[in-house]
Amino acid sequence: MKKVLIASALSAVMALPVSAIAADYKIDTTHAFVNFKVSHLGYSFIQGRFNKFEGNFSYDKADVAASSITFEVDTTSLDSNHAERDKHLKGSKYIGADKYSTATFVSTSIAEKADGGLTVTGDMTFHGVTKPIVVDAKLVGEGDDPWGNYRAGLEGTTRLELAEFGMDVKGASTYADLDIVFEGIRQ
Repeated sequence: MKKVLIASALSAVMALPVSAIAADYKIDTTHAFVNFKVSHLGYSFIQGRFNKFEGNFSYDKADVAASSITFEVDTTSLDSNHAERDKHLKGSKYIGADKYSTATFVSTSIAEKADGGLTVTGDMTFHGVTKPIVVDAKLVGEGDDPWGNYRAGLEGTTRLELAEFGMDVKGASTYADLDIVFEGIRQ
């Protein structure tokens, strides 16, 4: 299942430390989360997640700028823990998941930050519109797992200004904060 929004956190994958070796990773979706938070009338927040997504990344410690990440989210898998609200959010007034069932992120550059994190810049396609976004990312950890694989765990955050993606939003609900956490298994 392809699809991913939160594309944002995607970049988190690039925060691997210098101890990592140049490698390709596949995101282990059983240990990954693409979460969102949107203001509800300025009084509170709606939080939720996308249950279906996939992605890959390549990381080269010797040349971080040569690293890359791609991520896809199935927007029809939006889950805010309330079926009627989910139907509303996925409907044509907001996400339009019947027409725009996939959100994607493809990195265009990755740069190391002074604090050890990464700035991942890339193209986000959401609601039929492609715009550049920046994801702040960091490494959570990396190493051998009990099953003979090598894993890297990362997280990233970004804010999507919804009007920039062609959504007709008003009031306090003009943006969505994305929080992406995932593990990649070295291939």
